[in-house]
Amino acid sequence: MTTTTRKSAGLKAGSPATHIARLIDHTLLKPDATPEEIRKLCEEALHYGFASVCVNPWNVPQAAELLRGSGVRVTTVVGFPLGATFPQVKIFEAEEAIKAGAAEIDMVINIGALKSGKTEAVEADIRGVVEACHRRGAICKVILETALLTSEEKVRGALAAKSAGADFVKTSTGFGPGGATPEDVRLIRATVGPEMGVKAAGGVRTLGDLLKLVEAGATRIGSSAGVKIVEEALSTPPSGAAGPPAPGVNY
Repeated sequence: MTTTTRKSAGLKAGSPATHIARLIDHTLLKPDATPEEIRKLCEEALHYGFASVCVNPWNVPQAAELLRGSGVRVTTVVGFPLGATFPQVKIFEAEEAIKAGAAEIDMVINIGALKSGKTEAVEADIRGVVEACHRRGAICKVILETALLTSEEKVRGALAAKSAGADFVKTSTGFGPGGATPEDVRLIRATVGPEMGVKAAGGVRTLGDLLKLVEAGATRIGSSAGVKIVEEALSTPPSGAAGPPAPGVNY
């Protein structure tokens, strides 16, 4: 399979659907994903021009090979989905994933530590992965798992991610009791300000879902329904749809 002729092949440059596709991390994180399914995911990402594919670490080498030379990045997950492993394990996992071809790392915070008021430990956990990513030129997104947190805990978690130098705060793993909501995205955006990315993930299945989250402040969307969303945008182009991210921020 070549990567040079298929990037964004199905979309018109500059169209609303193209802008929407560039917001999406095309996601396949189920534990039983097969090489054939990963190949299909990557082919879809190339065809529609998604921002990245998001796969488990085991699948990173295959995805990186399939996407080499294209504008589609490889995202993977660290400490996933519980976040309750040792900080040094998260650092090692991030480093190995980047060596294997990942360009973006979505790490899960230590949720129990945050809920126990151990914010310094949470921030240190995040910082270790952020520094490992930035040493190798990778982006780090920090998953809060908002469905398990109070509003005050969401704010503390987002501030810890910002203080640790993360590039994005992300709402959810998609494996928790709930996913992204506009209210949570709005709260995170108000907390971190305009200089960070906000990724909304979990339960984003339609164009309407995506647009509500972007309106609330999301600059990246994690979804396994990316093809359906972009096809919906192609058939009914929304007025004032999500355009390119704000200048000056590496989204």
